[in-house]
Amino acid sequence: METVAIDPARVTARHWLVLAVATFVAASGSAFVVGIGFLLPHLHTDLGMSLPRAGILVAMPSVGMASALIAWGWLVDRSGEKLVLVAGSVGAALALTAALTTDSYPLLSVFLLLAGAATASGNSASGRLVVGWFPAHRRGLAMGIRQMSQPLGAAVAAMSMPLLAQSHGLRAALAVPLVLAVVSAVAALVVVTDPPHPPVPPRPTGQEAPDAADGSPYRESRHLQRIHVVSVLLVLPQGMLQAFLLVWLVLGHGWSAVSAGVVVTVSQVLGAVARIVAGAVSDRIGSRMRPLRGVAISVTAGLAALAAAEALGAPGVVAVTLAVVASVLSVSDNGLAFTAVAEYAGSRWSGRALGVQNTSQFVTISAVTPLVAAVIERVGYWPVFAGAAVVAALAIPLVPGADRRRV
Repeated sequence: METVAIDPARVTARHWLVLAVATFVAASGSAFVVGIGFLLPHLHTDLGMSLPRAGILVAMPSVGMASALIAWGWLVDRSGEKLVLVAGSVGAALALTAALTTDSYPLLSVFLLLAGAATASGNSASGRLVVGWFPAHRRGLAMGIRQMSQPLGAAVAAMSMPLLAQSHGLRAALAVPLVLAVVSAVAALVVVTDPPHPPVPPRPTGQEAPDAADGSPYRESRHLQRIHVVSVLLVLPQGMLQAFLLVWLVLGHGWSAVSAGVVVTVSQVLGAVARIVAGAVSDRIGSRMRPLRGVAISVTAGLAALAAAEALGAPGVVAVTLAVVASVLSVSDNGLAFTAVAEYAGSRWSGRALGVQNTSQFVTISAVTPLVAAVIERVGYWPVFAGAAVVAALAIPLVPGADRRRV
């Protein structure tokens, strides 16, 4: 594993360059996983697929990513960040290249699944790079920048993949994440250097080797488990707003799809900025838990206000403004929780812990989104907004009372 010395009190241009590459790799994966969803109209209308068949294709990258996150986390704990980033990007490029060469629906599904599994490598490895290369007083800001990858990747996909699919077909659209994967592999190979990790302490002669769970931070306390649960509770409002904000604007308030798309894009951009601001605040006050609790309180209040506005028939501009505010607040906890998980898990477990963090949120959103859609169809939007406020409120007392770090 390649390592170089690090001054724990100094952040250099090299560190910011590594962060930029890590963010780019993660954004490339997001562009693929999110971008496939933007191709659903093309698959259904232009290629003549039924909605269920097209939906399966759209879901394959997400299923692949969710299934591989913890495995990639285990590998990054064992082999280092650079190897994982390069291997995952190369694997994604190979799977996407194979997808471009087939007209078989089953094979296309398999290749999209494999590409999704490969792109999962960027999540845990890029998070570990932030903790490894940035000192504690800069990690919140750095992780906030890293967490911009999802909205940035989604923006790139939204601006390119549907247009290419419409004008040049599915293969042209899939070429976008393929090119991003190739660039990611090269950039990670050239730029990324593994941060130093503490040496494994020698074991007394004759003592049996520890099992795989030895030293697990999950055994020492319930600190990580509480952060995972808080993150799952807060990701539910986030996923609900991301999935249904555009539909609510179009069907609930009569907006055009173009105007609604502008609002959603603005919300994504502001959400990315909010992650950076939250991280910078956590660095300044020296705590991840205090701002995390503040986010949970703010999300609860924002969703409650949105539910009240929708139920009382408030003017559209009021309801939409509250929806944008709630959307921005709902994503601002991501970097805080990620940083706290990696800091407490330590260098030998942070890959797996971040994998658990990602997987739990990913599975939760995937499972709950169809249920939310069914509830909206039956009772409307304001009860869903109110229910999301209750879920966010449940997270407030579960936020750990104090920060705990092992790195």
